[in-house]
Amino acid sequence: MLWEMLNAARDLGRVQDIASVLIRYGFGGFVRMLGVGSALERAGRVLHWQQAEEFTKLDTPQRIRRALEDLGPTFIKLGQILATRVDLFPPQYIAEFEKLQDQVPPVPFEELLPQIEEDIGGSIDDYFMEVDRQPLAAASIAQVHKAVLKDGTAVILKIRRPGLRKIIEADLRLLQRIVDIAESESPDIRRFHPREVLRQFNQSLRRELDLASECRNAERVAANLADDPNIVIPKVYWQWTGERINVQEYIQGIHGRDFESIEKSGLDRKLLADRGSKAVMKMIMEDGFFHADPHPGNVFYLPDNRVAFIDFGMIGRLTEERREQVVSLLYGMINHAPTKVAEILEDWSDNIYTDEEVLTVDIEAFVDQYSSLSLKDLSLTAMLSDLMALLRDHKLILPADLALLIKAYITLDGLGRYLNPEFNTLVFAAPYIQEIMLERYRPEAIAKRGWRNLISVADLLASLPKDMRKLLRASRKGAVQVDVTVRHLDRYVSMMDNAISRLTMGMVTAALIIGSSIIMTVKGGPELFGLPAFGFLGYTFATVGGIWLLLSIWRSGSSR
Repeated sequence: MLWEMLNAARDLGRVQDIASVLIRYGFGGFVRMLGVGSALERAGRVLHWQQAEEFTKLDTPQRIRRALEDLGPTFIKLGQILATRVDLFPPQYIAEFEKLQDQVPPVPFEELLPQIEEDIGGSIDDYFMEVDRQPLAAASIAQVHKAVLKDGTAVILKIRRPGLRKIIEADLRLLQRIVDIAESESPDIRRFHPREVLRQFNQSLRRELDLASECRNAERVAANLADDPNIVIPKVYWQWTGERINVQEYIQGIHGRDFESIEKSGLDRKLLADRGSKAVMKMIMEDGFFHADPHPGNVFYLPDNRVAFIDFGMIGRLTEERREQVVSLLYGMINHAPTKVAEILEDWSDNIYTDEEVLTVDIEAFVDQYSSLSLKDLSLTAMLSDLMALLRDHKLILPADLALLIKAYITLDGLGRYLNPEFNTLVFAAPYIQEIMLERYRPEAIAKRGWRNLISVADLLASLPKDMRKLLRASRKGAVQVDVTVRHLDRYVSMMDNAISRLTMGMVTAALIIGSSIIMTVKGGPELFGLPAFGFLGYTFATVGGIWLLLSIWRSGSSR
């Protein structure tokens, strides 16, 4: 198990880097639990276990955030995914994850140039009148440069950092091994569902590595919002866009964080908040394809109170069934229907050990505390935060798409209040929710759902005899197997194997000592240093075996 993380020599250096950073920030116990420290030391790598002293005054969320920053692009992106899991982590952790700075020193343009020209299929001078060598922004995945096409159109070049995929692939392999070991060794870590989080992160990061994917997302959102002239999505120039580079329209407007310029420009902040929120609400409620991170940094404000959205690297997707569930949840929260809320949350969670009665009682208490407030006095952020705390208490985990949705709602609420302190997402969303609920219970909609369910039942019944024949046939052939998984069994097997090895070595060492002692009393035969040669060699091997045995016992004790 100790060498499981080191089974590929190509990752050895990266393992040492990760272990060193974790030790520096006070997570040496976690390194020992994984077996990484002893394994690296056996490989001749030196780890400085006393490096954590300067960070002992920081609390745990701060140390985790600092460690993720030092570990580089993969782990920064991991922290950003963790920031969306408000159902798993308390607010103090989420607050630190949101502070993760995806700003890194830029790659010199001269180093990017060969990659750019390879991707666009020629010299940049053939296609661009001008390219700014200084980046507008530099992040861990890519950096952005302003450019001008031959026809005078201003664009941006988003360029992926060279050699990044190799580093990220190595980190993903190591993360998978870390999760496998950590989940089997620590019950405390299992409650954070690391396998599910890593699966979500893996998908998100691989999509983000493909810069063309961001452009496909942007065009889909643009098509969905084509009827709204007040929303602007950057145009994509596909002739120069690929996996490692994309070329998009340059948005000339007021940055969403530049509050002073918004005030000076004379733009209507209330109207901007309404138009931006309306667009995001349509993405979520109607399209099921939404910008998952609509914070002020991804928004520009344009003349005539238009709103532009950029950076579609993080996208949320909701099926029609999921959208109906979300609407039912919000409707239940607004209209004080705790039973409906509990039912939906139980359907979403995979925790079969949840006490449904206790959960329902807690949800009733949660809904009741807001029952006396009017809609305009309700805060979506406060309600969702309380709801997520309730989920954590009951060890319920949301599916990844819903975790992104909750985060998007909270971010949207913050964006609206940033522009208009009187903005209330629930008040804004109430007409959408009411309209969708009315539409759902129209006779035509009910008939459509009933017909769809009837077809599903008919298909199930039609396939049942065939499935039963397959099951019986497999049973006769002995192909039906029942797998029983015993947690931590591999750990105990490894411990037993080590114990038996030590016992065997101890018996061999004892036999060598006894045998050599007998030989020492026998006269004649070859001698070594004036002693019977075989007796001397026996003592030598017994000494080596004894030292090995003592070292093995000591290492076993120190690794716990």
